[in-house]
Amino acid sequence: MSTRSPGDRRPVADADVCIVGSGPAGALVADALAARGRRVTVLDAGERYSPRDRSRWAELWLRPDFDHNDFWLDDDRDAYSSSGEIFARLNDVRVKGVGGSSLLWNGNTPRLHERDFESVERDGTGVDWPIGYDDLRPYYAAAEREMGVSGEDDNPHGPPREEPFPMPGFPRSYSDRLFAEACDALGISMATQPKAIASEADGDRPACDGYGVCNACPVGAKYTAEQHVHRAEERGATVIDRAQVLELEHDERGERVTAAVYATPDGKTHRQEATTFVLAAGGIETPRLLLLSDSDVYPDGMANTSGAVGRYLMDHSEIEVHAVLEDEHTWQNNIGFVSSRSDQFYTPDEGVPGSFALVFHNTAGPTAGGFMQSKTAVQQLRTLAGNPDAETFEETVSDPFNSVRLGDDLFDDVDSAGTHGVGIRAVSEVLPRAENRVTLDESTTDNHGRPVPDVSLQYGDHERETLDYAEEVVRDVMDELGAEVTSVVDIDDSKLMGSHHIGTTRMGSDPQSSVVDADCRTHDLDNLWVASSSVFPTSGAVNPTLTIGALSLRVAEHVDSVLTG
Repeated sequence: MSTRSPGDRRPVADADVCIVGSGPAGALVADALAARGRRVTVLDAGERYSPRDRSRWAELWLRPDFDHNDFWLDDDRDAYSSSGEIFARLNDVRVKGVGGSSLLWNGNTPRLHERDFESVERDGTGVDWPIGYDDLRPYYAAAEREMGVSGEDDNPHGPPREEPFPMPGFPRSYSDRLFAEACDALGISMATQPKAIASEADGDRPACDGYGVCNACPVGAKYTAEQHVHRAEERGATVIDRAQVLELEHDERGERVTAAVYATPDGKTHRQEATTFVLAAGGIETPRLLLLSDSDVYPDGMANTSGAVGRYLMDHSEIEVHAVLEDEHTWQNNIGFVSSRSDQFYTPDEGVPGSFALVFHNTAGPTAGGFMQSKTAVQQLRTLAGNPDAETFEETVSDPFNSVRLGDDLFDDVDSAGTHGVGIRAVSEVLPRAENRVTLDESTTDNHGRPVPDVSLQYGDHERETLDYAEEVVRDVMDELGAEVTSVVDIDDSKLMGSHHIGTTRMGSDPQSSVVDADCRTHDLDNLWVASSSVFPTSGAVNPTLTIGALSLRVAEHVDSVLTG
């Protein structure tokens, strides 16, 4: 066990591995390598959070007047630019802290499908991975065990499995059963959504109590990477928080990374040397750090002789359809907001360009305060669309309740949306396009004077045509359910990027078109690996975290084998 005091942020001598980032990827790599006896150092720009902090976070999450991610982020340190058609909204969906974005996520852990690894071969779209689904199958199972995933082997259109989930899936809520009846009548299969939320007590991890504050789980039933951070430390790893990595240094020939240069809150700068390095800072900060680490050998950024660093950014495009069952209470159970899915449309029908999955909302709706806030936001947007002058905007936002009914009328609205409401989200794959990318914005700098990341993302006909068909399917389900559709939000309505930052240091066999090889080691530097969704060549139409975990466990094996020689 590391004997360092929490405030000791000095470099570790004779480190075997330096890992940048302590989210699920960095934490799993750190724990796996520490278990093999390696001397591991983890650097994270954010701070550590205590159980008391998480209770406070859960309390704030329920308040409509709180900007949720102010809890995690710093305006100067975490500044960014968004120059694309789709607004990046990074600071709504990411976390800087020990545990990374797993502190905020909803715990959804489906696997990628076989076709996602072979999209060119099967469908003539995207790009093929240099590894296949079978290469990841044992690591998927291991990642499910490590994260304590709950689920059922009940998905006839899902990827093949080799063993049961570690914990049973959550039972269907009443609204899930209503959806299931409608889907069954239409010949659409529904299945359990795998969740990294405990359905039963497991050691020190309690079962979910259904608080419905899953982004800020107050009891610890939802997996966060803190679990593996703590275990890695018990096994001797050193985790240094509030250590903002500024750049990577390499040797004279550019063949090996020699140090990660990082700054600490006391104003000092340190160099963490190590034999090997693993970047696990996510799909935005990982390419940014490589681009910031330019040199005479790598004038366009470290590990970027291909020019692919930052390129091929993907997310998941989606539509949401909301409806009301006037004569039926829907009685959701608030387990991670989604507990059922359908992968029936994952393999595209003839005439449909891409994959999509359906996820069925399982939330009891907003609080009165939250409902006021959401109605106000909609009214503000409508006002601006009809009369977009600055004076109108100021009048609208200066009276935040001018569009909202209060008293009994308000609670009638909450009752209708919250206890009669249903929703379905269709999630589509996004194709890898070189023009969708992360670059450096030289005109805007962070707290250390470095250019901030600029995110440029737009969707194309592939995504729009896929979701047009998905909307038809969803409307058929709502019609069969007898629900009145109240709103449809598509990618052109919201123009907001989601929370999945994929593909900016992609994996490939050709060093001219990719950043890392099949083992996630960079083509350019022998001792630098990337563990992140940034290595995905394709996005698939499922949440990426379980695949991140599987790849991270595989990275740990390869790093250990290289260290062994």
